[in-house]
Amino acid sequence: MIELVDIGVNLTNKNLLGDLDGVLQRAANAGVTRLVVTGTSLSDSAQAIELCARHPARLVSTCGMHPHHASDWNADSYRDLGNLARQSCVRAIGETGLDFNRNYSPAAAQELAFEQQMALAAELQLPLFCHQRDAHQRFAAMLRENRDRLGRVVVHCFTDNREALIEYLNLDCYIGITGWICDERRGLELRELVKLIPEDRLLLETDAPYLLPRNLDPKPSSRINEPAYLLHILGEVARHQQRPIDSLAQAVLLNSRRFFDLR
Repeated sequence: MIELVDIGVNLTNKNLLGDLDGVLQRAANAGVTRLVVTGTSLSDSAQAIELCARHPARLVSTCGMHPHHASDWNADSYRDLGNLARQSCVRAIGETGLDFNRNYSPAAAQELAFEQQMALAAELQLPLFCHQRDAHQRFAAMLRENRDRLGRVVVHCFTDNREALIEYLNLDCYIGITGWICDERRGLELRELVKLIPEDRLLLETDAPYLLPRNLDPKPSSRINEPAYLLHILGEVARHQQRPIDSLAQAVLLNSRRFFDLR
């Protein structure tokens, strides 16, 4: 049976939290044995840690402040986030980075929060779980300036172009692929670019409850994405990389375990 790790699940979202046992059971039935719960704010990261305590065999988490929430970063945030990140279930700092698409927080606030979280990842020797949208040039420049002191880095939910992909690979980043690749409207370029991702740098995620694969058949009546559909994303990546699903699954599983230090 194929075994997978979903490296990005917004499990604190009410659309998943309301049916947590069902979500976990359906994931297990699909071979998705471990989930990485994404932390996007101080309160959300604390809630993710609580979920991990309830399901220690199935869940680990990240701990961070998403660029959308960067305006909340203050003089105490580094300390408070660090206290959360020292919990054993926390395996990466983030979700952090830059999002100049929606600009829910000013660019200066996003850059400060990103810089501080890179410093925290370096201090705690934890991997970095990154978000980037419409901010490649500045994001890559900031990452490059800090790369020597950072360990493992993943650019999660990659949807950018060839130039960005090559730069991230040159910066020795892992690349997270979601159901975006299943979208016949927006995912065409990604279907070509996924062929360029080395086997040892590929990670898979649903970003549930968002990004339900458009070519999933049948689609759930709820239209809510969940970790059980990671197997469908695996199949789509295997198809575009023209390789057997089993060997791709094994490679991605090893990458996931290595990145998040899973035993």
